[in-house]
Amino acid sequence: MFLKNSRYFGQPTHSVPDGAGGQATLLQPRTLPATPGTPATVAAHDQLDALADARLRDATRYWHIADANTALRAGDLVAEPGSEINLPES
Repeated sequence: MFLKNSRYFGQPTHSVPDGAGGQATLLQPRTLPATPGTPATVAAHDQLDALADARLRDATRYWHIADANTALRAGDLVAEPGSEINLPES
């Protein structure tokens, strides 16, 4: 259902009635692990995919940065220049 580099890959699912006679597949919420990293100050025009590419050598792993900061909306992490975020080691 999800690509191998997705944060949802391998996450358990559950099927429930959808109210229209069919079934809906729901994803079990993920537990975020404690993630070691390095604090970094957000600069104007920073983007998580560019930070992930520079730090993790893979722009699609931006969600690792979001997870390290327990952000539900990844873009919020770089919305305010001068704020501090945690950049994971791997």
